[in-house]
Amino acid sequence: MRAVTVPESGSKRKLFDAAEELFAAKGFEAVSVRDITQLAKTNVAAVNYHFGSRESLLNLVMARYMSPVNEERLARLDAAERKGPGKAAALEEIIEALARPLVSQVRKSELSERMFYKLLGRIFAQQGDGLPPEIEDQLRHVFERFIRAFSKALPSVAADELIWRVHLMAGGMIHLLTHQDVLQRLSQGASGLPSMEATLGRFIRFAAAGLREGIEVEIPVKKSPQVMFDF
Repeated sequence: MRAVTVPESGSKRKLFDAAEELFAAKGFEAVSVRDITQLAKTNVAAVNYHFGSRESLLNLVMARYMSPVNEERLARLDAAERKGPGKAAALEEIIEALARPLVSQVRKSELSERMFYKLLGRIFAQQGDGLPPEIEDQLRHVFERFIRAFSKALPSVAADELIWRVHLMAGGMIHLLTHQDVLQRLSQGASGLPSMEATLGRFIRFAAAGLREGIEVEIPVKKSPQVMFDF
C-alpha cells in the first residue's frame, strides 16, 4: 500500500491539519472550503492552490488514516494464521486483527484520541459513497482476506449469512468509534468511562458471540477415572 505524504510545514500543513480537525468534528459534507481556510487562517484559494480541490484534500486525509489501519490489519491476520499452518485462526484473534489497529494507530496520530476515533468512524461510514478508489480497493482486499479467515473459523455458517454477520459487526464498529460520547449522554453516565482497551475487549466478545450465533460450541468434558466392574 502506498505511503501517504503529509506536508511538513507552512500553509499547506495548516490547511491539512484544519481539514482533519473539522472533518472529525463535523463530518465530511458539513465542512466547506471556507471553513477550512478560516481555521487555517489562509485565503479561500489556498485549498485549490495546494491540493487541487476540496475532494483531493479530503481523499488525502482519508488515505492518511485508512492505509496504516489496513496494513496493520493484514499484518495481524497473517500473524494469527501463521500460528497454526493449515488450521483456522481462532475467531477472537481474527476479530482482534480487524479491530485492534483502530486503537493502536491512535498513538501515531496528532489528533486527540476522541477526534481520531470520530474521524475513523466517519471514514468507515463513507464506504460505497465517496471513498477514494485507492481506499475502496484496499478495503475490498481486506474484506476478502477476512471473509476467507472467518469462513475457515466458522465453516458451518453459510457464505451469504457470514457476509451479513461481518457487515453487521462492521456497523457496530463504526457506531462504537463515532458515538461513544452520545452513549455517555443518553445513559446519563451509566455507561461509565471505560478505556478504549476495555471497550475493545467488550466489542470482541460481543462480535464473537454474534458471529457464532446458532453454532453449538463444544465444551470439553472432563474424564473421570475409569472404574472396572466385574460382572
